[in-house]
Amino acid sequence: MDNTNNFVSEILIRKYNPNVPMKNKTLNAQFILFFILFLSFIFNPLGFALSPLKREISLPNIISLENYNLYVSSDLQAFGLAFPVFDYALKGFNQLKSAGFFVNNNMLTIIDFTKAANEKRLFVLDLEKGKVLFNTYVAHGKASGEMFATSFSNKLSSLKSSLGFFETTQTYFGKHGYSLKLAGLEKGINDEVSKRAIVVHGADYVSDWFIRMKGMIGRSWGCPAIPTSMTKPIIDKIRNGTCLYIHAEDSLYFAKSSLN
Repeated sequence: MDNTNNFVSEILIRKYNPNVPMKNKTLNAQFILFFILFLSFIFNPLGFALSPLKREISLPNIISLENYNLYVSSDLQAFGLAFPVFDYALKGFNQLKSAGFFVNNNMLTIIDFTKAANEKRLFVLDLEKGKVLFNTYVAHGKASGEMFATSFSNKLSSLKSSLGFFETTQTYFGKHGYSLKLAGLEKGINDEVSKRAIVVHGADYVSDWFIRMKGMIGRSWGCPAIPTSMTKPIIDKIRNGTCLYIHAEDSLYFAKSSLN
């Protein structure tokens, strides 16, 4: 009789003779582990798919309880930011912070391009206070897609958005007014943003009235453009060495990035 049959036999003995101990402790432990895993697929309190057959991208396999507690206390679900996106952003931020990046470690800005161009998909978070400071619209590159951003690039003149982790640097006044320069922190993914002049700036086409007129905000040449009315307060809060993470369900990014 093989191990499986032995295990089944012992389960039956336990069912009808509960005082008889299990002989095969290894198989007993395997049964307990299997039962725990089975329950995890039935009861899923975090609300996202655990089955590997349903996952399309390489988001984190291990959930950080500390990150989840911060997610809950900051009420990020009410703002529409999914926990796996926040968890990934915070883990990458912590890796980079440990490597010596970011002068200001209290701020984290997340842009979630899984959301449509008529949704508020920019989130500025104060990690120390556990608070959402800003939640507003942000543009993607005109060659990245229309309603949804689906194509990304690090190349000059691509007119596409770049994904991944950035550090904010200095402010300046240019053709779009008050603007904020970015430094791409992932080689081969977003490290050409300075040459491409990809910056945070205000734009009239990123507004409620433009959505009412066109059904969506306008698109940039790759810059994460924000509403003109919020340009100064947002830039003043995130300038000079904070983390900006731009997210999308893009398999090429997750395959190339070393921060996952």
